[in-house]
Amino acid sequence: MKITQHYVALDAVDYWAEAEFWAAVFGGEVRDEFDWDDWLTVAVDGRTVVAVQHAPDHVAPDWPSDDPGRQQLQAHLDIYVEQREVAAAEAEVLALGARLLQAHEEVTEPEGFRVYADPAGHPFCICW
Repeated sequence: MKITQHYVALDAVDYWAEAEFWAAVFGGEVRDEFDWDDWLTVAVDGRTVVAVQHAPDHVAPDWPSDDPGRQQLQAHLDIYVEQREVAAAEAEVLALGARLLQAHEEVTEPEGFRVYADPAGHPFCICW
């Protein structure tokens, strides 16, 4: 599988404020470049470095916390491949132990994603 780009997508209730924060930290710009109403990216020098998705039920982790699960970053990894490589990329991650969670888009669409879980259950997306 040839990965063309990758970045972490953060969950946030106020996803515009979150994206603007990270754009300021990284010296980049917020981009609303997709047809999704709940998704923004932060680009630095034309390259996406982080994405932010609207998560209305997001609860900020406690720090410090006696519950290790509450300290985890609530995010997922997006891995981009060429559209023609989606089937091969899916076969590869499934063979490595991933499982399909949601076949959100048909690969015939010009852009889209599918959601998987890694062997430990962390979600990630193969996008095109």
